[in-house]
Formats: sequence, structure tokens, C-alpha cells
Amino acid sequence: MAKTKNQPIRPIPPEELRRYPDEQGRFGPYGGRFVPETLMQALMELEEAMRTIVPTPSFQDRLRQVLADYVGRPTPLSYASRLSAHYGVDVYLKREDLAHTGAHKINNALAQALLAERMGKRRLVAETGAGQHGVATATAAAYLGLACTVFMGEEDMKRQALNVFRMQLLGAEVVPVRSGTRTLKEAVNEALRYWSAHVDEAFYVLGSAVGPHPYPVLVRTFQRVIGDEARAQMLSTIGRLPEVVVASVGGGSNSIGIFYPFLSDPVRLIGVEAAGLGIETGRHAAALSGGSEGVLHGARTMMLQDAYGHIRPAYSLSAGLDYPGVGPEHAWLKSIGRVEYVAVTDDEALEAVEALTALEGILPALESAHALAYVQKAAERFTGPVLVSLSGRGDKDVETYRHRLGKRIWTSEGSGGHGA
Repeated sequence: MAKTKNQPIRPIPPEELRRYPDEQGRFGPYGGRFVPETLMQALMELEEAMRTIVPTPSFQDRLRQVLADYVGRPTPLSYASRLSAHYGVDVYLKREDLAHTGAHKINNALAQALLAERMGKRRLVAETGAGQHGVATATAAAYLGLACTVFMGEEDMKRQALNVFRMQLLGAEVVPVRSGTRTLKEAVNEALRYWSAHVDEAFYVLGSAVGPHPYPVLVRTFQRVIGDEARAQMLSTIGRLPEVVVASVGGGSNSIGIFYPFLSDPVRLIGVEAAGLGIETGRHAAALSGGSEGVLHGARTMMLQDAYGHIRPAYSLSAGLDYPGVGPEHAWLKSIGRVEYVAVTDDEALEAVEALTALEGILPALESAHALAYVQKAAERFTGPVLVSLSGRGDKDVETYRHRLGKRIWTSEGSGGHGA
């Protein structure tokens, strides 16, 4: 089958990349700090800590030691040979599912917890959707002997009951949020409210590359370890960079983490949002593919909103992707054409779950399956190796899979038994 011609790649020169965000925390027109005065001082304190503590050798040495000895980094790069044969393109998986707690979230949560400890904060506050960030924050708190409060939408608590129990077992207080859609957006709102009332003792561990400055750059700083490792592993394993890097995008932490080290390389970067039941239905969580510009949770970005500026509910079968906005750096990268953003549906993601599990013995998180699903859809576009961020494992989604897939058994031939 003939390959579809791709658009030209426009790498960002390193010197230009270093200009973003600017002193106001803006990536072009996106980002910034739109918050009440009660939070401004806390954000300025955090920005100062990011600039003065994070770069120091003592902090970096401690972080490297914990990531290696506790998290299990570097995570492997796996060549998915049978999946590659099925898709018709060489697929390499960056295995964040093998990090401690089962997802990339531990990288950022543990690093922010170490920063909180240096700043003298004794309580970690977090929001969570799929529960993996909540588990990672609760884990970091237990490891460092800090108190922990996690806000989670009541709907997400039902979908992710296992992770709720894990957080409680780790000693965290899990606070159900019953307002609005009872999902991630409301959990962020409640976490911000709590933090504003307890800024002296609490540190808000924001789980994605969203929110007011400096959070988007802080999260990217702590998640770029994914891309730094993957870039070096591709060069050492096959002697070249990938043709394309693909990652799922909700708020955008795993994707900005793997994309950032490749921004100055001639490598195609593709972020995959949740199309839910289809963009045309309006039941989706694709802020970049089907949203517009606005202010959400303290930053100007792309978001889902109606004609009056009211936030539209996001929908995805994946609890980690049903957020009505996206990180401002992603909005900027789309606006300048450096990263391509696409969307896949719930059903397409579920098909990718079945394929990876049956062919490679790897059960992916539903979020990660969105990235895999797009690789299958667009395989004819690619001639070289494809690097996929396998951002988490699928244990947390087993009940969703059982409910949606039932006793159906996937095969590479499409009928009866496991494919050979």
C-alpha cells in the first residue's frame, strides 16, 4: 500500500525553545497566571523554588537517586515485534507502565514531593482522575513521611475503586467531589480551593502540565525524563531517532514529557486526544481538536466551552483523559505547527487494548491505548520506526475492560481464539 505523504517537519531551534515560557509564564498567547490574590504569593514562592532549588546539584542528585532506586528508572524500551507485524510498522514502546505504581505519574509526584520537603511543607494536596496521580502522590507522601489529601470526582471514584483503595491504604485522605460532572475538572477546582486556604503548610502537587505558571513548566521539567531516556535508548538500540513519536493527551504530562527532548529534532510528534463517542457527537474530551481558546484553571489555553464561555463537560471512557482543557504548551505547539494533534474514539482505543494484550502480553492503560489506536489507523503514513509512550498499565481499567469487552476474544484474524 502506498504511503501517504506527510507534512514537512519544522524543528524548533534550541535557542528559540529556551525563550518559552517567557517571564510571565506564557507560551506565545497561552499560559500565564489567572488566579485569585490568595494564590498569587504561593505561586511566586513555588516559582522561586523552581528556579533556586530544582537546578542545584543536591536536589538533582537526590532526585536521580530516588528515581533509580525507588521508581526503577530508566524504564525499558521494548520492541513490540508481533504488534509491529500486525500494524505493518515498527513499534517501540517506552514502558512507563513498569515504573513504580504503574504509570508515568510517579516521576512528577515524587519530584514535587521532594521539592515540598525542601520548602518545609508537611502536607501534599493533589487532584486525580484515573487515580494514578493520586496513588503516586500518596506513595510519595508515605515515602517521605508527609500528610496527603487527594480530591477525586465521585464518578471517577466509582470507575477507579481499586486506586481509591490504594490511596487509602497508603495513608491518604481521599475527598469525594460531588459537584458538576463529578470528574477531574471539579477535582482540580476543589484541590485549588483547599490549597488557597492552607498555603502555609500545604504543597499542591499538580498532576498534569496544566494550570497557572509555573506548573506547566515544572511538570514538564520533571516528566522530560521520559523523552530524555527514550531518545538515548533509540539511538543506542537501533542507531537512529524514531520517525514519529506518539503519545496520548489529556492534560498533557506524559506527552510533553516524551515530546520535549525531540522538539529540536526532525522527528514527527503526534498527540492523541480522546474523541470519546466521536467529535461530531460533542461527547468527547478533545480540547485541541474540537475546542476553542479560553481561560481554565488559571491559564489561557484551548478548552471545551459553549458560545457563552461556559465550560462544556468532557467525555471519555478513560478517566484520565476526560478533562475539558489541555496544557498551554500543547496549545502553543499546535498553533506553531510543531506537533500534530488528532483524536481517536473509545471503541478504537478498546481495540488497541485487545491487540497489545493478545499479541505482546502487555495490558495498557486506557489512556495509553489511545496512542496505540492512532498508530494502527495511520500506519500507512509511516516508513520508519514509531515510538509510543506507554504511559501506564491497565490494572486500574480492568473493570471497564470487563464491562465493555465481556467474553469477546480478540484475534489477529478477527474470529475465534488467540491469533498465532
